[in-house]
This record gives sequence, structure tokens and C-alpha cells, in this order.
Amino acid sequence: MEASGKLICRQRQVLFHFLLLGFSLAGEAEPRRYSVVEETEGSSFVTNLAKDLGLEQREFSRRGVRVVSRGNKLHLQLNQETGDLLLNEKLDREDLCGHTEPCALHFQVLLESPFEFFQAELQVIDINDHSPVFLDKEMLVKVSESSPPGTTFPLKNAEDLDVGQNNIENYIISPNSYFRVLTRKRSDGRKYPELVLDKALDREAEAELRLTLTALDGGSPPRSGTAQVYIEVVDVNDNAPEFEQPFYRVQISEDSPIGFLVVKVSATDVDTGVNGEISYSLFQASDEISKTFKVDSLTGEIELKKQLDFEKLQSYEVNIEARDAGGFSGKCTILIQVMDVNDHAPEVTMSAFTSPIPENAPETVVALFSVSDLDSGENGKTNCFIQEDLPFLLKSSVGNFYTLLTEKPLDRESRAEYNVTITVTDLGTPRLTTHLNMTVLVSDVNDNVPAFSEISYTLFVRENNSPALHIGSVSATDRDSSTNAQVTYSLLPPQDPHLPLASLVSINADNGHLFALRSLDYEALQEFEFRVGATDRGSPALSSEALVRVLVLDANDNSPFVLYPLQNGSAPCTELVPRAAEPGYVVTKVVAVDGDSGQNAWLSYQLLKATEPGLFGVWAHNGEVRTARLLSERDAARHRLVVLVRDHGEPPRSVTATLHVLLVDGFSQPFLPLPEATPSQAQTESLTVYLVVALASVSSLFLLSVLLFVAVRLCRRSRAASVGRCLVPQGPFPGYLVDVSGTRTPSQSYQYEVCLAGDSRTSEFKFLKPILPNIQGQCPEPEMEDNSKFRNDFGFSIQLK
Repeated sequence: MEASGKLICRQRQVLFHFLLLGFSLAGEAEPRRYSVVEETEGSSFVTNLAKDLGLEQREFSRRGVRVVSRGNKLHLQLNQETGDLLLNEKLDREDLCGHTEPCALHFQVLLESPFEFFQAELQVIDINDHSPVFLDKEMLVKVSESSPPGTTFPLKNAEDLDVGQNNIENYIISPNSYFRVLTRKRSDGRKYPELVLDKALDREAEAELRLTLTALDGGSPPRSGTAQVYIEVVDVNDNAPEFEQPFYRVQISEDSPIGFLVVKVSATDVDTGVNGEISYSLFQASDEISKTFKVDSLTGEIELKKQLDFEKLQSYEVNIEARDAGGFSGKCTILIQVMDVNDHAPEVTMSAFTSPIPENAPETVVALFSVSDLDSGENGKTNCFIQEDLPFLLKSSVGNFYTLLTEKPLDRESRAEYNVTITVTDLGTPRLTTHLNMTVLVSDVNDNVPAFSEISYTLFVRENNSPALHIGSVSATDRDSSTNAQVTYSLLPPQDPHLPLASLVSINADNGHLFALRSLDYEALQEFEFRVGATDRGSPALSSEALVRVLVLDANDNSPFVLYPLQNGSAPCTELVPRAAEPGYVVTKVVAVDGDSGQNAWLSYQLLKATEPGLFGVWAHNGEVRTARLLSERDAARHRLVVLVRDHGEPPRSVTATLHVLLVDGFSQPFLPLPEATPSQAQTESLTVYLVVALASVSSLFLLSVLLFVAVRLCRRSRAASVGRCLVPQGPFPGYLVDVSGTRTPSQSYQYEVCLAGDSRTSEFKFLKPILPNIQGQCPEPEMEDNSKFRNDFGFSIQLK
């Protein structure tokens, strides 16, 4: 039996809630009864269920009332708007119930929210729409002329498909002088005619009679059927056949094959000759009996002509006639009891089914169904169960109804669907089983927050990027489904109120792609962090967040910058180097910085150009300019060095620094400006004029001076009043000078006191007295306070660093 074909997937799915189902069913154990006359036209009114249930029309519509019946053979239809219960089609009681009385069609009324159902039945009332019919229109009865009055002769009965009072009520026979008819009733309730002899027959006077037998039913008006009875008066036959026993009781299994021997009857006749020859036949057999059994006329064996069905008919009453050649007959009755065998598997009828079931819902009714078995006794008893590893339970109700319930709240993320197999087994031998498979889907509820693939993300972007550059992505997943799993991304307000996040990055709300809105500068912003939110589209919406850290990678976009010596276009400084300096003597130190970081800021120094190659060298790592060898008198006094400062970026960037070096013999030679100091050419020319005038004045003063001693003293007094950028602080010794190189190396300072000889026509500086010997220094060109001091003596404080 294909049980899965009975799955009520053709029915619309109904959502309903479980509310004390057992109590509701127990309160309606007695079914509601309605009646309708057969042959009533379809769509005829039966009753108004809304009034019967005591519901207002609005409540009736809300409760979703439905009518279901066994096997889903609906003979009724329900008008949801009015609550009227109508016939679905014209009903024929004889087709529906046969001879069963009363004819009741059982159905159920289902209500939802809360769930209830009621048993009901529709009784189809018989009308007199069938006339009695004789299966044999002509019957032959042989009567011995020696038969005494009062002798009875059973006749074949008529059939009427109607029941009750519309069935056969009595039999009458046409008027005659010899016979009358009696109406007899068998054990099964059917009536048959019996002919009674009222007057002795005389074959010689009348050899045969022709009578009309009429069967009348009890309808109003009554219907009738007729048959012709031929009575043949036969000569005397002293003995009629007699059966060994008048009643036979036989039990036969319903699965007995065709041709199976049911029973063998036997009759004897004491007459001899032709009058002693006996033949057997069915007597007063209905159409059903004639189709089911056959009798061997010679042996009296009764065999099956067709398969028995216990569920259709449980017993038969078969009358057998034994007739001799003389026309006499004897009769016996066989009561055949059909024994049930387990030949019907249980049937499952689904009344309601709900799918999908919302997850996290409490105990919920999934299905309502009924179980039936056409067999009887133990063969008709059933057991119903489902698999043990499912979160469902089965509850039994009245009338073989069962409800399938959720045992606990379901979790769609753990399992989205369940294949439930309802197994029904009867208790017969062998046991027959029916399986009903159903798929229960679990609908999603928004109970999971989006989960990021990482707690925090670190993104790298190189500075000077192009605007709208895709710098990375964040990703979050949601275990829910449909709209509950659709994630939207957003930027959360930054914790640092000074961070202009809205102008730095943006995020694609659909896929979580992050974009840099503008070009980033590593030197201004090395890193920043912000939070990203992921929100699903459930109701209510759930969200989570993750931390995103953006690291700006440095690009080599800054050239080195020289802090010392200054390259700002002012008057250049000159580094003084004594000719007695040893190899490796530190002349000065080039100090440079780079705004980049890492290897982009690693600086190396290289002597790019020199007046005399090989005289000076530059240390590559710290920028110190040192003498490479001993100085000699042949070396030029003035030297111009170009130092290249280069970083290690890719591609590398570089800058040059220009140094002026003056070689002096113990610092006794005059300081001469370098001709290449072009940025202050106008100031240099003006200063040259002043020096010429001053030297002329000094020469004149020295020529007029008589005493060199006076000149020496005047020169010493002028030391305290000399003016220049390297003015020596007051005190017995010169103060310390500020280190502006930025190299964090000790400053080397020297101070000398010199005087200009008045009679020197070569304007030669002569060394007078060192204040701090063995110190190297530097000094810009001295500023002269006024011309009057040149007329006496001149003192200079010179600092080299």
C-alpha cells in the first residue's frame, strides 16, 4: 500500500496553535447529528454551523472552520461567509450504504486559534426510489396431487434496494381456489413468500395453475414487483428428499481461494428409481450469494466462485434445495461465517499539517491525523509511533486521532528541516505496517547577531594614495537566513572626537569594502583606528562591531633637509682649518634630517665635489668632514666642498650642502671673504670699501704714531669694545657658544686676539695672543662698529666651530 501517496500535500497548509487538545476532544465525545433525504440536489442547505457552534460570523471566519471526513471524501461543503453547511453533490443512499441502516456519513469540524474539533455525522434518509424486483421472473412449483391442505411451498423472494419501511413489506398472489401466500421473515430480516395449499389438488381435474406473485414495499406510495408462478400438479411421489441435518455452520477464511470447498451437504430419498434421484441447487439465493457460491448438483459440494471480503460481508445464509425426480424437495440452511485475516494495512488520514514551524517556538502542533484499519479484532488494532531521535512527540486522542507536537523549541541554525516518518502497525499476524513520510521545515527567527571573521582588522595603505582607493574589506556572516542574514555595514562614530573619520574612509554598506577618501600623508598621520558595525535586516535588527586599524606606510616623498650648514642664502660661514691639522682632523659636521621614516630616512653622506680632491673626506654615516692627509704649504688656502646627502628610499632622494674651508697658519692670516658667496654680493662689495678705507686710516694713524707701545695698549683696550656676531662675553675667559649643529657632538671653540699693524701695507693680520689655544672655530665676517676705532687699534674675537 503506497502510504506516501496519501500525504495531504495537496491540501493547503494550515497554521494553528495547540490549546488543551485533549480537553477539547473529550468534551465532544457525543457527535453532532444532521440528516438529509437522499437524492437531494447538490448545494442544498443542511445546517448553519456558526449557530450550532455558538459563534458570531466574524469569530466564525477568524477561527478558520473546516470540514474533513475519513479518506477526505467530502460530501459536504462549508460556506465560510455565512457558515452554512451545504451538500456537495446529490447523495444516493443505496450507493453509499447498501442495506446498512441507518446510513450515516461521519465527518469532523475543525476550528483553529485555539484548536478544537467536533465529531459529527450526516444521516442519509431513505426514500422509496426502488421497486421490488424478482430475480426469477418465472418460477415452477411442482405439487403432488396427494399433498394435503396446509402444505407450504417456499417461493423465491424479491429484492428491494431500499431499507426500512421502504423495503418489501408483504407478498400477495392473484386470486385462485387452491393457494394463498404467506409472508415469512428470515433471520437476516429479509421477507420471502411461502405458498400455502388451501384445497387438495386433482391432477385429473386441473394439471397446472398459472398465478401472479406480487411483492409490495412499505413506501408511500408503495412500489411493487411481480413474478409468474407455474404450478404443476404431479402424480404421487410418496417421499421427499431429506437432508442429514437441517442446519450447517461453517467458518471460512476470507483469503480462501476461488474454488475452495466450503461444505458438502447430503440428502437421501427413500424412494427408488427416478423418484429417488436427487439434485442439489441454491434456493432463494440473492444476487450476492449466487455470485459468491456454486453448488454441484450431483454431489452437493458448495464451492467459492469469487474472493470473500470480511470487511464487506461477514456472514452468509445459504439455502440448499435437494429435489428428486418426482418433484419433491427438501431444504437445509448453511450459515457461513467469514473469518477475518489481516489483509488490510492501516490507513493514515491527515486532517491538518503545519510547515514551516517557527524556531524557538514553544510546544506547537505540527499535524493532526487519524488512523484506521478495515480489519477487525486484533487485526484492526493499531500502534502508532515516530523515530526516537527527533524533537517531536506523538499524543493519542479520542477516535483514533493523533497529534504530532514539537517536544522542545527548534533551532533552525542547528537543523533546518526534519523528515518525520509516522509508522502505523496493526496487531494482526503477520503484522502490516504503513509509513507516512512528511518533511517539517523550520522557519527562521532573527536570533543570531552578525559575526565578523576577525575581532580586529589591520589594513596597510601607502601614503600619497589616490582618492577612493580600495584599502581592504571587512566581512561578517549571520547564521540566520533570508533577510535575517542580510548584513549591512556602517562606520561607527570614532572614540577620538578629533579624528575626521568621515573625510578619511568610507565603507560599502553591502559588501564591507573600505575606501580611502583622500590622499594620506604619513608625516601627518601614521595610523588611526575606528569601529565598523554589521547590522542584519531582521526585526528587531541585531548588530555587532569590529575594530579596524589602518597603518599608513611611508613613501619616499621627502628629500633630506640640511640643518647645518645653513643653505638659506645668507652669508656663508667659513670653516677655518689650521695647516698643522693632523689627518682625520674634524673640520665640521654636516647635519641633515629626513621627514620620512625607516630606510627612507636613513641618510648617507658623500663628498660630491671638492676644490682639491683627496684633501678632505666625509664619513658616510655621520656626515663628519675630516682631513684626509697632512696639509702643506702647496695646498690652496680656500676650498669649496659640495657634500651629497642621500636617503635610502626607492627611488632615493638627495640634497647637496656647500661648505667653505679656509686653511690658516695658526689663525694668523687674515680672514678673506670667499668670492663665491654670491647671495650677499652687494653687502660684500660694501664691506670691501669699508675695509679699504679702514686700512688706509690705520696706516695713516700708525705712521703718525711714535710709540709702538701706545699702539699696543690701545689695541688691547679696543678688544672689549669690538663688535661682531661672535662677540666674546664678559669675564676673564670667553663664554661657551651655543651648538646649533644638531649633531650632538662637542663643539670645538677657539678665540684669538689679533691686531692689525698700522704700517703694514699688505693689510696682513698678525697673531698677537691666543686666549684659548688649540681650538678650531668659525665666524662670519666681523661687523665694524664705527670708523673711529680703526684709528686706534682693532681687536677681533674670532670663533670657529
